[in-house]
Amino acid sequence: MPTVKLTRAIAVSPEELWGVVGDPHHLPRWWPRVQRVEAVQDGAFTEVLMSEKGKMVRADFKLIDTSGQWRIVWGQQIEGTPFARVLKSAETEITVADGHGTHGPLAEVTIEMRQATQGFFARLGSRLVRRAAASTIDEAFDGLERIAGSGE
Repeated sequence: MPTVKLTRAIAVSPEELWGVVGDPHHLPRWWPRVQRVEAVQDGAFTEVLMSEKGKMVRADFKLIDTSGQWRIVWGQQIEGTPFARVLKSAETEITVADGHGTHGPLAEVTIEMRQATQGFFARLGSRLVRRAAASTIDEAFDGLERIAGSGE
């Protein structure tokens, strides 16, 4: 299963950052390509994404785990969606930890994307899937840094 796990320190308190990361309503502010979030209820939500070609795509997610302080895991519902051509399953885990900054608050954020591929991608495309996941995570970190820097 292609997995990508990256960590970045962000100059903001972990509590403040968790207020953004732990609430799906904030995803359009920092997660790449998310235009809006709908139907947030009972541990589930729908992202409305803008594809690179300008097409709107919906992706449904459910909360899988929130054990531990400042940790969340959500899983994308794949079956019956356009994502099923490429993915068998997809999970995103985010943890926020106190980075003990010497010049102010510091949150250490880890984002791990686990994606089981199928079809062509299961045989030959796992490197492409990992590269795309790493790019998505980097863009998400950039979004969180923008929020932390602007005091939004």
